Amino acid sequence: MLMSASKSASPPDPSIFESIACYYCGGTAHSKFLMAQDDLTGKSGDFCFVTCDACGLVYQNPRIDVANIKDYYDEEYIAHRKKQDWGMLTWFYNHAMGKHDREKVKLISKYVSLDSSTHVLDVGCGAATFLLRLKDLFGAHVTGVDFKDLSKLPGLDQIDFRCGLFYEQDFGGQLFDLITMWHFLEHDYDPLNSLAVARERLASDGRLIIEVPRLDSLSFKLYGNRWAGLQAPQHTVLYDRKMLLQFIEKAGLEVVDYLPYGAFPAYFYLFAGVAFKIRKGRGLDFAKAIYPYFLGQILLSPVLLFEHRLNLAMQTVVCKRSS
Repeated sequence: MLMSASKSASPPDPSIFESIACYYCGGTAHSKFLMAQDDLTGKSGDFCFVTCDACGLVYQNPRIDVANIKDYYDEEYIAHRKKQDWGMLTWFYNHAMGKHDREKVKLISKYVSLDSSTHVLDVGCGAATFLLRLKDLFGAHVTGVDFKDLSKLPGLDQIDFRCGLFYEQDFGGQLFDLITMWHFLEHDYDPLNSLAVARERLASDGRLIIEVPRLDSLSFKLYGNRWAGLQAPQHTVLYDRKMLLQFIEKAGLEVVDYLPYGAFPAYFYLFAGVAFKIRKGRGLDFAKAIYPYFLGQILLSPVLLFEHRLNLAMQTVVCKRSS
C-alpha cells in the first residue's frame, strides 16, 4: 500500500526495536537476507530482513514494536484514503481505487455466494471501501478490523468496525461465510495466531481469502532491496509460495485454490521498483508520481494483459477449514 514522501531527519530510536524468533518455527538462528529502507515515505532508517536457518522464512528482525509501528501508518497512508483531491487526475485516481475493489468482488464471487444473508469479515479493512461495496451490492452483513482507529472516515459508521489487533477481538459466537485478508498477513505481528483465529471464525463451508506480495516473483528479482513488497518497516514477513502454503497448513486450513496474482495491481510494484531505485530511500511523493504512474500503466498495458500468467508480484490463496 502506498504512502507519500515524508522524510524524517533522524533514524528511529533503537529502544523501539525488538528482537524476535521466527514466526513459523520459533527458531532464533538466522542469516541476513537484505537491508531495506522506507522507500515509500522516505523516513530515515535501515531495516534488516533475515532468513530463518531452520525453516527458511524471511522476516524483519529486529522489528519496531507494535506500540511504535503505528507512527508509520500516518495520515498519508493510502489504504485510509484521506487524500481525495488529485487535481486533473482525480477521476483516474478514483477509478483506479474503485477498480481495486471491483477486482476483489470479482475474485471472491468465484468462491462465495454473496447475498443479504452473507456475513463478511475483512481483516485490515482500512477505509472499508471493499466492505461498503459488498453491503451496497449484496446487502451483506459486513465487519471490519483495523489496528488504527478509522471510525471517523466516511462510511465506517455503516459497518461493524473493530479497532485493535485481530487476534484480540471478541466476536462472541459469530461465524463468517467469508473472511478476507487483503495485504494484511505481511504486516501481522503474529500471523499463525491470526490464521488460527480466522479458522475458528469461519463457518463450516466458509472461505478465507489471503492476498500478499510474493517474494519469489519477477518484480523481486528485478528490484531486490528496492522491491515494493518489502515496505519496511511495516511489512514484518515476506512470503514465497512455499512458506505461505506452509503457514496455511500449520494453522489447520486447507487450500481450495492458489492464484499467482491478486486483486491489487501488479503494475504498482513494477512502477514503484523503478521509482525506488531512482529515489534511493528519499520517499515517493505520489502527488508528483501520479502522472508518470498512469502514463506508464498505459504504455505497459499490452504486458499487463498477461498479468495472471507472469507471476509479477502477488499471490492469493483461497482456504477453508481442514476437515
